[in-house]
Amino acid sequence: MSSLLIRNVRLVEPGKSISRGDLLVRDGRIVASGSIGAEAQVGAVVVEGAERLLTPGLIDVHTHGIMHSLYESGPDGLRAAARELGRFGVTTVLPTIVPQIREGWLKLLGEIADAIPSVREVNIPGLHVEGPFMAVGGAACPTLPGDLELLERILSACAGRLAVMSVSPDTPNILPVIRRLRQEKVTVFLTHTRAGVEQTEAALDVGAVHATHFYDVFYAPAETDPGVRPVGAVEAILADPRASVDFIADGVHVHPTAIRAAVAAKTWAGVILITDSNIGAGLPAGIYDTLLGYQVKVSPKDAARHATKNFLAGSALTMDRGMANLLRWLKLPPEQIWGMGTLNPARLLGLDRKGRLEPGADADLVLWDEDLTTARTWVNGISIYEKKSA
Repeated sequence: MSSLLIRNVRLVEPGKSISRGDLLVRDGRIVASGSIGAEAQVGAVVVEGAERLLTPGLIDVHTHGIMHSLYESGPDGLRAAARELGRFGVTTVLPTIVPQIREGWLKLLGEIADAIPSVREVNIPGLHVEGPFMAVGGAACPTLPGDLELLERILSACAGRLAVMSVSPDTPNILPVIRRLRQEKVTVFLTHTRAGVEQTEAALDVGAVHATHFYDVFYAPAETDPGVRPVGAVEAILADPRASVDFIADGVHVHPTAIRAAVAAKTWAGVILITDSNIGAGLPAGIYDTLLGYQVKVSPKDAARHATKNFLAGSALTMDRGMANLLRWLKLPPEQIWGMGTLNPARLLGLDRKGRLEPGADADLVLWDEDLTTARTWVNGISIYEKKSA
């Protein structure tokens, strides 16, 4: 029976408290926190926390790549990206794939899904497929009407490992698609839309529960009565308690005031941090190749952009920097802000043992240095990253 004791830390229980104490892990699960008696420590590997923050691992539900790797490049890309996530405090991820409806794509999707069990460095509850049933395109996103036959082929390729699909509420024939996804217990995100209130509410009524990279590619309907502001998907989602939202917190995609407005509508528990990261995230500023027929120009100041046309193409954000930004921008108790990267995405995905520091929770843990860079990361109680001493 393997045991780990992390001593003398500030324990972040998302949404609840930050308190000083120790944390005891046994066989990949948290068994005790706070004041831990000497008898429980016998035989444990001891890590000195030196009063640093210890949080649950970060959970990124929307990310296309990291550093030199894209998830959609295939099994090798998936594994290479997984090896890098611990340095950014990520312990659970949904690799996000933009469908490319061409010969061989479904086979590649199946190979990526089949590779998930071989990954040990990060938890992968399943894939996030962004599209193809979109009303508004993005950097490479197709815009197809709802198609149950194509959906069945995607479900078959994923072989039970499709966790999330993002769709547009104004895509023709989208409601049967959402119903079918919910039958398979796939979580449905809304995005890439010019939908009105009625279309958005109809999508929520049949099972959509979340809006991803909120405000980005969420256009207002056309103004038809001068002086009367159109109301559409943004307002419908903010007003509906069934829907949570997520943001790319890089200061480029969304102004911090817009995030504050969503927190005012949804409370801290309804807001989630994502990266929507592209290849090049976590690397120095530069130009990097993708698999989508263009290069991206990456920099923290400008995000990730098409190298020649300059439109946004994902982000250069990593989850650790996103958390640092939210902690700086939001006037909330820090334990609530930490929930946006840990507990809230765990709840969204139904991961009851993630995002907590409670007994019985999985020991997905991050020890943070004072500059909010990762000192150590554990996945299921196993150390997968430790910062090298200078």
